[in-house]
Amino acid sequence: MGETPFAAREVLAMEIIHALRNRGHKAYLVGGCVRDRLLGIRPKDFDVSTDATPEQIASYFPQSQFVGAHFGVVMVTRDSGVQVEVATFRSEGAYADGRHPDQVRFETDPALDAQRRDFTINGLMEDPVGHTILDYVGGQADLRNKIIRSIGDPERRFEEDHLRMLRAVRFAARLEFSIEPNTLEAIRRQAACISKISAERIREELVRILIEGGARRGLELLDETHLLVHLVPEVKAFQGVQQPPEFHPEGDVWTHVLIMLEAMHRPTPTLAFGVLLHDVGKPPTFRIADRIRFDGHAEIGARMTQDILSRLRFSNEDADLITALVANHMKFKDVRQMRLSTLKRFLCMPHFHEHLELHRLDTLASNGYTDAYDFVCAKLAEFSEEELRPIRLITGRDLIQAGYKPGPHFGRALEAVETAQLEGEVQTRESALALARSVLDRLAA
Repeated sequence: MGETPFAAREVLAMEIIHALRNRGHKAYLVGGCVRDRLLGIRPKDFDVSTDATPEQIASYFPQSQFVGAHFGVVMVTRDSGVQVEVATFRSEGAYADGRHPDQVRFETDPALDAQRRDFTINGLMEDPVGHTILDYVGGQADLRNKIIRSIGDPERRFEEDHLRMLRAVRFAARLEFSIEPNTLEAIRRQAACISKISAERIREELVRILIEGGARRGLELLDETHLLVHLVPEVKAFQGVQQPPEFHPEGDVWTHVLIMLEAMHRPTPTLAFGVLLHDVGKPPTFRIADRIRFDGHAEIGARMTQDILSRLRFSNEDADLITALVANHMKFKDVRQMRLSTLKRFLCMPHFHEHLELHRLDTLASNGYTDAYDFVCAKLAEFSEEELRPIRLITGRDLIQAGYKPGPHFGRALEAVETAQLEGEVQTRESALALARSVLDRLAA
């Protein structure tokens, strides 16, 4: 049985450190892997920091490539495809664009390298040979006290790279840490600058906040830091939108979504965003009649979701699924009244397991009624694959051979045959063709 990818990266990182040490260089594990090891979390990636120059690193490890030559970053690769990032110690000048330093200086002192990093818990280095931690920024104390604190002046750290504000939220949510007051206030003061970051980078951080653990706390922190209103103001609008207490005793839409996020377990990015946005149509459709109502909120929410996901540059595939989750989430209330064919088509929607999980979370975060969920689960167990997706008995070619001219009526005739199959009313090619003939003849009359 081979090594896991994580173990293979650790092995490669140790080999790199030993090889650099044997050539007289300083070399340490750095950043997130050190933080996670100290927290007892298995690191996913291992990064190495060294006083060796990029050219020296490349010469020592033939299977390597420059991935950020200006920043002294080299990717060392093994035949198995395992990769470890190796970076030269560096200090940095000003960041004119809020993302990249204008000037980079390679250094031989690891303390200078630590000072240019974002948060104290990410500024730690580990000497795996001497089994010691190099802490130039107070990161170990902040790990013990569960604090996210900027290294140096937080205003400057966030001016350098505005995305660090979202990273602070992600680390605090996932690790269940608090954000140090000065760091928090600096984020609030610069929150509007997050709009200067590319949509792709924002999307990536938002996805990670929602799927890495602590999604509820992540959304709460996005609000507390004033970032949410600049990123997804449609979600900020959930606050204070009351719901009918007979269906939603938990409170307003904001509270409902927070409870759902907290109940998620290892969600996919699409499910997580489906949960976040499933009721996005409620604020604009709120009205009071006989009771509080949100007429058409699923349909309006689907259109709003498309706009939000386009703004965040989601792929078409993911955007289509998330939009479908929003558009269809209210259909579960009707499953017991659906025609058999309609129910089967509903159960055959692409990625139906995500629709079903969204519905389960939706009910658990509101009135707790699981009747529809239980009904659907029973039907999924009852129906065979062939019953849900019967093999086509006829095609358009059969209709042409029967003497009909191709046209838009073919689709209606074939859909009628499929419906009859799903209802159990048609089971042979002959009966299917007879039904299709009757539909075409009727439409042609």
